[in-house]
Amino acid sequence: MLTPWGDFAVCDAHVHFFSPAFFARLAAESGQTLAEIGRTLDWRIPPSCEDLAAAWKRELDESSVARAALIASVPGDEDSVAAAVELHPERFWGFFMANPVAPDGATNGVERVQKALAGGRMQGVCLFPAMHRYSVADPRVRPVFEAAAAHPGAIVFVHCGVLTVGVRRKLGLASRFDMRYSNPLDLHAVALEFPSVNFVIPHFGAGYFRETLMLCDLCPNVYMDTSSSNSWVRYLPGRLDLKDVFQQALEVAGPHRLLFGSDSSFFPRGWHAQILQAQMQALYAIEISAEHASLILGGNLQRLLARPEGGL
Repeated sequence: MLTPWGDFAVCDAHVHFFSPAFFARLAAESGQTLAEIGRTLDWRIPPSCEDLAAAWKRELDESSVARAALIASVPGDEDSVAAAVELHPERFWGFFMANPVAPDGATNGVERVQKALAGGRMQGVCLFPAMHRYSVADPRVRPVFEAAAAHPGAIVFVHCGVLTVGVRRKLGLASRFDMRYSNPLDLHAVALEFPSVNFVIPHFGAGYFRETLMLCDLCPNVYMDTSSSNSWVRYLPGRLDLKDVFQQALEVAGPHRLLFGSDSSFFPRGWHAQILQAQMQALYAIEISAEHASLILGGNLQRLLARPEGGL
């Protein structure tokens, strides 16, 4: 992609894969048909995972994005993203949401995490402690970190801070999240105990920016992704803007631990190009070097998810 710093690969660390299974889950929970959900949201519901994978590939092609991490966005849906990765392994990495404290471990929990990572198509385990109401220090979560440690090239994505799911709100579904489990500092002891595992905190901590900076300062295996509109800045004192956020993140974590993400999710909007433009403008305004821009916008993610020699 041609950027203000030159032509280099841009990779997206945060794209939601809203599969047919995702919408089927919403339909079952809301009592609405898929057609009714589509009309309520004004979204296009994909007929198949293959169709959705092709749509995301077209979006990346049209925006000159080299590669993206696709996130299966309900627990138990990793096969949907695995199918997309199998179709386009040069364009997609596979991430999946897991609930390690789910009652049915074989369906949603730790056993499923272990199986998905062993299958070779999935590299990112996405944990949402506030959504599923558990602490990352809970002993039931430990096997997730052990599984990631056993598979070099795997990462653990931990959503912290403010969590809202707009699709649920629009469909009138409750979101019984518990913010007590949203603090990035809860990950401190875990990250120290598993130094070979790389952890990613999305959205700069989504309101827990100070705490995320502390965690990154203390744990060299913790990264931040830059995804979303980052509207959480309104919670912070003063008049912090995206330039300030990048400047402080660079001062603490350095350019090697920031990962560009868009938080793209649904169609017909498709890939959220405005997020990239806003972030490039902020980085350009603080006069970041071309080398560091290329790392943040793609190089770091490529390095982080590179398979070891002989890996899948």
